[in-house]
Amino acid sequence: MAYTLQPWQVFLAALAGWINRHQQAAIDFLREENRVLLEQLGDRRIRLTDDQRRRLAVAGKAVGRKALLDLAGLVTPDTILAWHRKLVAVKWDQRSKRGPGRPGVMKEIEKHVVRFARENPSWGYRRIEGALANLGHHVAGTTVANILRKNGIDPAPERGSRTSWRTFLGAHWSTIAAIDFTTVEVWGRHGLVTMYVLFVIELRGRHVHFAGMTPGPDDAWIRQVGRNLTDSLDGFLCEKRFCLMDRDAKFTTASRTLLTGAGIEPVRLPPRSPNLNAWIERFMRSIKSECLDRMIFFGGDSLQRAVREYIAHYHAERNHQGLGNAIIAPVPCPTNAVGRVRCRERLGGMLRYYHREAA
Repeated sequence: MAYTLQPWQVFLAALAGWINRHQQAAIDFLREENRVLLEQLGDRRIRLTDDQRRRLAVAGKAVGRKALLDLAGLVTPDTILAWHRKLVAVKWDQRSKRGPGRPGVMKEIEKHVVRFARENPSWGYRRIEGALANLGHHVAGTTVANILRKNGIDPAPERGSRTSWRTFLGAHWSTIAAIDFTTVEVWGRHGLVTMYVLFVIELRGRHVHFAGMTPGPDDAWIRQVGRNLTDSLDGFLCEKRFCLMDRDAKFTTASRTLLTGAGIEPVRLPPRSPNLNAWIERFMRSIKSECLDRMIFFGGDSLQRAVREYIAHYHAERNHQGLGNAIIAPVPCPTNAVGRVRCRERLGGMLRYYHREAA
């Protein structure tokens, strides 16, 4: 039985075609008008306000990067991203709120104090103070103590009795994980919102787990994340013995007690010692430079999707120099040089993986 179009269906199809033609004509006119405007301006620069830049960034996001490249716009997609990064930086610029404060110790003195303490484990504060005086630097013993504390160096009686990080990590390599937060700015209904994103990494295999994100990481939230991570069936930390973390106040006493109850010892690192947690710091740098810093996020869902896409790429498609340029969890694919080369794209082509198709 043949299907017969109803008169109202024919009318709607004709109306949709007419609207589409008129919309395309209007777009073509605006595009040509933009070109004429740019020709009239020549080399003269257009000065825009922050509000105008924000409006262009929001409108440009809706159009999409590929479509923007085809338009003769006043600005490029890269310029819009630069405006976004500048507005984020302005939000976090607290220089105008800083007080006069106490002048810091000269960098040269701090360098000498750290060197003397590390090369001479038996030297106490007074001995280091005397060595500095020999170099013409007269400082108090409390200043030496503060410098050592800032750099995570123990007092002389304890310095020689502590196990080095190299020895510690070598003995427990397969049972150590590290946890840390990073922040990402997301556009919400009322402007920029800071989202706190939590990651956990396994040191031996470099596997990374996206633990969650929230605009307000309070004690209840971090304890719930801890319960998820230590779940006896599928918790990411269920077989780990140690968890490296910095002294961020978000890692509360209650959350650390929860880890201890699950048989995982929280190892709190000294203040300002990112090198002691270099594995997760390196991951943070990678996800920011390869993904987060190259995008503008509107709402938490877009950020969550980008993070999950990057994690999938990080595990199954990205080569890691720290693992001999290998992939953490590669998907089986032909290794011969015969099959056709294919490219798998994520996040609109921002992340790419090249492989050969099966014969």
